[in-house]
Amino acid sequence: MINMCKKKRHQGRCVYYSGVEKALITALINYRSVSKIITFLFPFFLRSQNPNNMQSIVSSYHLCLPPPPPVLRHRLICQSLPPIRLPSRRSPTSLRLFPCAAVSRESEMAAAAKEDGQDPRIPKIASSIRVIPDFPKPGIMFQDITTLLLDTEAFKDTIDIFVERYKGKGISVVAGVEARGFIFGPPIALAIGAKFVPMRKPKKLPGKVISEEYSLEYGTDKIEMHVGAVEPGERAIIIDDLIATGGTLAAAIRLLERVGVKIVECACVIELPELNGREKLGEAPLFILVTSDAA
Repeated sequence: MINMCKKKRHQGRCVYYSGVEKALITALINYRSVSKIITFLFPFFLRSQNPNNMQSIVSSYHLCLPPPPPVLRHRLICQSLPPIRLPSRRSPTSLRLFPCAAVSRESEMAAAAKEDGQDPRIPKIASSIRVIPDFPKPGIMFQDITTLLLDTEAFKDTIDIFVERYKGKGISVVAGVEARGFIFGPPIALAIGAKFVPMRKPKKLPGKVISEEYSLEYGTDKIEMHVGAVEPGERAIIIDDLIATGGTLAAAIRLLERVGVKIVECACVIELPELNGREKLGEAPLFILVTSDAA
């Protein structure tokens, strides 16, 4: 074995072996082919004689490398294949058993609505809301708006219809009723340049609140709002996803009117007309997009 700590003589001076030279000597001992070792070491000997001649060293080093694998044919084959198309997120309507028939049906409904003077976007919104029977308890036909939120086109149309109705009407407050009123209220408020005021259930808001009680089927409940959230004389709309019996919306109207706010209108996506919720709203107008017969 060669002693790696041994000194060598270079240009009449005695110096120690460098780390690179030690590694090369070890490789020389263990390498099988002497000819390949000589070819591999040649650039490093050039460097010891002329450190500035780096270009010749790099060129000599590349001569020692094996030829690259033949990948050109593989690339051409890959390029000739058709691109992979990832599945896009589909709307709830397109997930039905007969999507073509569903789209055709929606187009027919939109055309009929346009002939009747209605907004042609309403049929798309209505078809994106699914009804779940016996939820949260038997006998209840639950109006599920989560499928509406999954359909970006229908959700945008919903917000746009409300914005077109209230923009430029001098409305400074959009009050959203917990909980799904928080979904539709903020984007409407931003679009019309109004502030959003959350109206929440008891013990949900920190700080000082003002509350209004309303009746339930078995008992009572309250709706609360921050003190100072609105000013007397402001004009407001109240947003919720659905009106059923109208108790919550009526309490929100009374709460805002107590502090001197003018109620321009209540707005909901869905109405269950069989429950006669409109009757509890008094003189406050109600604007809805979809009427459902499932109560």
